[in-house]
Amino acid sequence: MLDAARIKPGEWVYDLGSGDGRVVITAAQKYKANAVGIEISEILCKSTIKRVNALGLASQVKIIHDNALKVDLSPADVVTLYLLTSSNARLKPNLEKYLKPAARVVSLNFGVPGWTAARVEMVHTDRQTHKIYVYEMSNRLKPAAK
Repeated sequence: MLDAARIKPGEWVYDLGSGDGRVVITAAQKYKANAVGIEISEILCKSTIKRVNALGLASQVKIIHDNALKVDLSPADVVTLYLLTSSNARLKPNLEKYLKPAARVVSLNFGVPGWTAARVEMVHTDRQTHKIYVYEMSNRLKPAAK
Protein backbone atom coordinates (compact mmCIF):
# COMPACT_ATOMS: atom_id res chain seq x y z
CA MET A 1 0.00 0.00 0.00
CA LEU A 2 2.77 2.41 0.89
CA ASP A 3 4.67 1.69 -2.32
CA ALA A 4 1.47 2.29 -4.29
CA ALA A 5 1.01 5.65 -2.53
CA ARG A 6 4.42 6.84 -3.79
CA ILE A 7 5.24 8.44 -0.46
CA LYS A 8 7.94 11.10 -0.34
CA PRO A 9 10.11 11.79 2.74
CA GLY A 10 8.47 14.26 5.12
CA GLU A 11 4.92 13.63 3.90
CA TRP A 12 2.15 12.97 6.41
CA VAL A 13 0.63 9.49 6.27
CA TYR A 14 -2.60 8.84 8.19
CA ASP A 15 -3.67 5.24 8.73
CA LEU A 16 -7.34 4.97 9.66
CA GLY A 17 -7.91 1.90 11.78
CA SER A 18 -4.18 1.54 12.40
CA GLY A 19 -4.38 -1.67 14.46
CA ASP A 20 -0.92 -2.78 15.56
CA GLY A 21 0.74 0.19 13.83
CA ARG A 22 2.61 -1.70 11.13
CA VAL A 23 1.65 0.81 8.40
CA VAL A 24 2.66 3.94 10.34
CA ILE A 25 5.87 2.33 11.60
CA THR A 26 6.83 1.24 8.07
CA ALA A 27 5.96 4.70 6.69
CA ALA A 28 8.37 6.26 9.18
CA GLN A 29 11.16 3.70 8.86
CA LYS A 30 11.17 2.95 5.14
CA TYR A 31 9.85 6.18 3.63
CA LYS A 32 11.02 8.73 6.25
CA ALA A 33 7.44 10.02 6.44
CA ASN A 34 5.61 11.43 9.42
CA ALA A 35 2.76 9.12 10.34
CA VAL A 36 -0.42 9.24 12.40
CA GLY A 37 -2.36 6.14 13.31
CA ILE A 38 -6.02 6.48 14.28
CA GLU A 39 -7.27 3.51 16.26
CA ILE A 40 -10.49 3.02 18.24
CA SER A 41 -9.08 0.19 20.42
CA GLU A 42 -7.37 1.58 23.51
CA ILE A 43 -5.43 -1.66 24.02
CA LEU A 44 -4.00 -1.54 20.48
CA CYS A 45 -3.13 2.14 20.91
CA LYS A 46 -1.19 1.50 24.11
CA SER A 47 0.75 -1.45 22.70
CA THR A 48 1.53 0.45 19.48
CA ILE A 49 2.76 3.50 21.40
CA LYS A 50 5.11 1.24 23.39
CA ARG A 51 6.44 -0.26 20.16
CA VAL A 52 6.87 3.18 18.53
CA ASN A 53 8.80 4.41 21.57
CA ALA A 54 10.97 1.26 21.68
CA LEU A 55 11.86 1.77 18.02
CA GLY A 56 12.80 5.41 18.63
CA LEU A 57 10.12 6.71 16.27
CA ALA A 58 8.16 8.95 18.68
CA SER A 59 9.23 12.09 16.79
CA GLN A 60 7.79 10.70 13.53
CA VAL A 61 4.83 8.57 14.61
CA LYS A 62 1.78 9.57 16.62
CA ILE A 63 -1.00 7.21 17.65
CA ILE A 64 -4.42 8.69 18.39
CA HIS A 65 -7.09 6.79 20.30
CA ASP A 66 -10.24 8.02 18.54
CA ASN A 67 -12.93 7.26 16.03
CA ALA A 68 -11.65 7.87 12.48
CA LEU A 69 -14.94 9.62 11.67
CA LYS A 70 -14.10 12.39 14.15
CA VAL A 71 -10.49 13.20 13.22
CA ASP A 72 -9.27 16.24 11.27
CA LEU A 73 -7.41 14.78 8.30
CA SER A 74 -6.32 18.10 6.76
CA PRO A 75 -2.56 17.59 7.40
CA ALA A 76 -2.58 14.26 5.50
CA ASP A 77 -0.76 13.81 2.22
CA VAL A 78 -1.68 10.11 2.18
CA VAL A 79 -4.51 8.24 3.91
CA THR A 80 -4.39 4.46 4.08
CA LEU A 81 -7.46 2.30 4.63
CA TYR A 82 -8.02 -1.39 5.19
CA LEU A 83 -11.71 -1.21 5.97
CA LEU A 84 -14.86 -2.63 4.43
CA THR A 85 -16.53 -0.79 1.55
CA SER A 86 -19.33 0.26 3.91
CA SER A 87 -16.80 1.84 6.30
CA ASN A 88 -15.07 3.58 3.39
CA ALA A 89 -18.47 4.99 2.39
CA ARG A 90 -18.95 6.37 5.92
CA LEU A 91 -15.47 7.96 5.84
CA LYS A 92 -15.89 9.46 2.37
CA PRO A 93 -17.49 12.77 3.52
CA ASN A 94 -14.58 13.40 5.92
CA LEU A 95 -12.01 12.55 3.27
CA GLU A 96 -13.69 14.96 0.85
CA LYS A 97 -14.00 17.65 3.53
CA TYR A 98 -10.45 17.56 4.85
CA LEU A 99 -8.06 16.33 2.17
CA LYS A 100 -6.23 18.72 -0.11
CA PRO A 101 -6.31 18.13 -3.90
CA ALA A 102 -2.77 16.66 -3.93
CA ALA A 103 -3.62 14.04 -1.29
CA ARG A 104 -3.83 10.35 -2.08
CA VAL A 105 -6.10 7.73 -0.51
CA VAL A 106 -4.93 4.13 -0.70
CA SER A 107 -7.37 1.36 0.15
CA LEU A 108 -6.60 -2.34 0.43
CA ASN A 109 -9.17 -4.71 -1.13
CA PHE A 110 -12.18 -2.41 -0.73
CA GLY A 111 -12.92 0.63 -2.90
CA VAL A 112 -14.48 3.93 -2.00
CA PRO A 113 -18.01 3.97 -3.47
CA GLY A 114 -18.52 6.69 -6.07
CA TRP A 115 -14.83 7.43 -6.55
CA THR A 116 -12.73 6.51 -9.58
CA ALA A 117 -9.30 5.13 -8.73
CA ALA A 118 -6.30 6.67 -10.45
CA ARG A 119 -4.76 3.18 -10.37
CA VAL A 120 -5.67 -0.28 -9.17
CA GLU A 121 -2.68 -2.49 -8.44
CA MET A 122 -2.78 -6.23 -7.92
CA VAL A 123 -0.41 -7.66 -5.32
CA HIS A 124 0.20 -11.36 -4.75
CA THR A 125 1.23 -12.33 -1.19
CA ASP A 126 0.91 -15.49 0.87
CA ARG A 127 -1.05 -17.30 -1.86
CA GLN A 128 -3.59 -14.46 -1.96
CA THR A 129 -4.23 -11.70 -4.43
CA HIS A 130 -5.04 -8.24 -3.13
CA LYS A 131 -6.32 -5.14 -4.90
CA ILE A 132 -4.85 -1.79 -3.95
CA TYR A 133 -7.00 1.17 -4.94
CA VAL A 134 -5.11 4.44 -5.29
CA TYR A 135 -7.23 7.58 -5.38
CA GLU A 136 -5.95 11.08 -6.08
CA MET A 137 -8.23 13.66 -4.52
CA SER A 138 -7.83 15.99 -7.50
CA ASN A 139 -9.34 13.44 -9.90
CA ARG A 140 -11.35 10.97 -7.79
CA LEU A 141 -14.57 11.73 -9.68
CA LYS A 142 -13.19 11.78 -13.23
CA PRO A 143 -14.46 9.08 -15.56
CA ALA A 144 -12.13 6.09 -15.86
CA ALA A 145 -9.82 6.08 -18.87
CA LYS A 146 -10.79 3.70 -21.66
